[in-house]
Amino acid sequence: MNRLENKVAIITGAGSGIGRAAAELMGREGASVVVADHNAAGAEETARAVEAAGGRALPVAVDVTDDGSVADMVAQAVREFGRLDVLCNHVGGTDPRKDLDLLRLDMAEFDRAVALNMRSTLLGSRHAVPHMIRAGGGSVINTASVAGLVGDVLQISYGAVKAAVVNITKSIAVQYGPQGIRCNAVAPGAVMTPALQDNLPADVVAALEEANALPYLGRPEDIGHTMVFLASDESRYLTGQLLVVDGGMTVQSPAVPGRRAMLPG
Repeated sequence: MNRLENKVAIITGAGSGIGRAAAELMGREGASVVVADHNAAGAEETARAVEAAGGRALPVAVDVTDDGSVADMVAQAVREFGRLDVLCNHVGGTDPRKDLDLLRLDMAEFDRAVALNMRSTLLGSRHAVPHMIRAGGGSVINTASVAGLVGDVLQISYGAVKAAVVNITKSIAVQYGPQGIRCNAVAPGAVMTPALQDNLPADVVAALEEANALPYLGRPEDIGHTMVFLASDESRYLTGQLLVVDGGMTVQSPAVPGRRAMLPG
């Protein structure tokens, strides 16, 4: 407990899923949390959960692709809590019905992917970092994805923009490290968020589980705990890094499930 005492954190995309889990966990560890989401009702619900667990929370409706909206989000955080120590740029994603392979990609969806994943990360960091410098340092945590590390048969935009988030992370770490700013990224694998459960059939979920080295898929709090670590002083010597939190999906050979049958009983 109290690993984040006296720290102020902004978490975008905190209205549900991983963002909500991170907000609740940071609140329990003593942080004052700005719960930011485009869905105002979702942000308010998360804020109530944080406060019910004994934390302090401020719900904020934000469009992370809009410069003015992001600037206002950061200003509200500093006005309410007096400082800023942590920023989680968590918003992202694409529509897999439009973000297909190279020849069938909807280019409007590509533009949306750039705005929702890359532009949002740049804008959030751009407005937050000056306040962190004034506070004597801070931690920027960006959400990448294992999709940015491997090729896939669809969502070519998603993989591209998440790879870009990794490079943005490294650049911020190098550019503002001398001012005490740390910047790291988390690359989740398959996580049982409401979005995953609502959009993937059971056989696809089972195939994802089989692709993991561990015998289960992640939960939102698995990523949330990683974010708490990156927000805390426990990670004070860690910057410019990508933490892959995927249950071993990207380290396991695709031949493993079949080869297990070759092992002696």
